[in-house]
Amino acid sequence: MRILVSIDDTDNFTTKGIKGTGDLAKNIARAIKANGWGTSSRITRHQLLLHEDIPYTSHNSSMCFEAEIDPQYLQAVIDFGARHLETESEPEADPGLCVVVPERLESPERLINYGYLAKREVLDKDGAYALAAELGINLSEHGGTGQGIIGAMAGAGLRLGGNDGSFKDKHKVGEPGTLLTAAELCTLAGVDGIRSLDGDVLDGEATVVLGNMVKSVLCEGRAVIPVQRLETAEQALVWQTCSKQQIHLLQRIGQ
Repeated sequence: MRILVSIDDTDNFTTKGIKGTGDLAKNIARAIKANGWGTSSRITRHQLLLHEDIPYTSHNSSMCFEAEIDPQYLQAVIDFGARHLETESEPEADPGLCVVVPERLESPERLINYGYLAKREVLDKDGAYALAAELGINLSEHGGTGQGIIGAMAGAGLRLGGNDGSFKDKHKVGEPGTLLTAAELCTLAGVDGIRSLDGDVLDGEATVVLGNMVKSVLCEGRAVIPVQRLETAEQALVWQTCSKQQIHLLQRIGQ
């Protein structure tokens, strides 16, 4: 059984970056494997709306991952996720947990649309709970105001849509300035492709220069590394991996 596990709002202003939402998501993913419940995929970070009426610690982003589990362990995963948020989230946090079984959704587009709506509008808990009840989604709060349920469900919707989110971990594929072909970079990073900011898929022989950081994003359900065209004195067509700031901007405005 394929499931989506999404969490949000687990840290506070003083601990952000020390034990953040991504770390707690990774712990839940590891528990799924360690307990023999199934296997998990890489975690994606989903940027939501930045607005003065929305409380958040740094970037208002949620974390989501997919898992393939034996159906008999679904409740065990939900229970573990709930306990983990209750015991490991910061006291001032407002954590939320969302667990979705995509094959049970009669209208998956409604969940996807909710995710994109959370990138544009200020939403409330009542609306989140109402949609979760209609779609049969497990949605629960585990401390504070529970405001994190909104971001948690939005993250699940965006991951389900397959065209939003940057993968949590950086790719360790070489030093900045290293030249690789697109095919070599795909192999080293374990991704599905290299794409330009305009959406073009690079040929395997295309030349890519590594920037200070190499990260991949979710695009059409695949992990791809975004690159930008690099001007060279020889006018040769060379590409460079995008910076962290560029990737954050891409996620904020939507791909």
